[in-house]
Amino acid sequence: MKQSIAILRDMQALTGRGLYVFPSIRSTSRPMSENTINGALRRLGYGGDEMTAHGFRSTANSLLNESGMWPADAIERALSHREGNQVRAAYHRSIYWQESVQMAQW
Repeated sequence: MKQSIAILRDMQALTGRGLYVFPSIRSTSRPMSENTINGALRRLGYGGDEMTAHGFRSTANSLLNESGMWPADAIERALSHREGNQVRAAYHRSIYWQESVQMAQW
């Protein structure tokens, strides 16, 4: 996690102190799109059958599960999409929080 914080601080010099580390090129009030990341991967030479933006999540899932260091439920919680129910999301943050911090540092 310490490395992540250092990278985020370095990114401020490039993107400012906006809401997103990787803002949309069209509007700083929106995040960069998945298609922008996929386009960058294509320009780097990766085909759509080799790597996608969503593939990074899949790779993390595989590595974390194969490590055997955390329960599958903690991994899914750390990598899951945003909770649709806003009330539940507000109260559900702390489940597996410590494990999520450890995974990020690992």
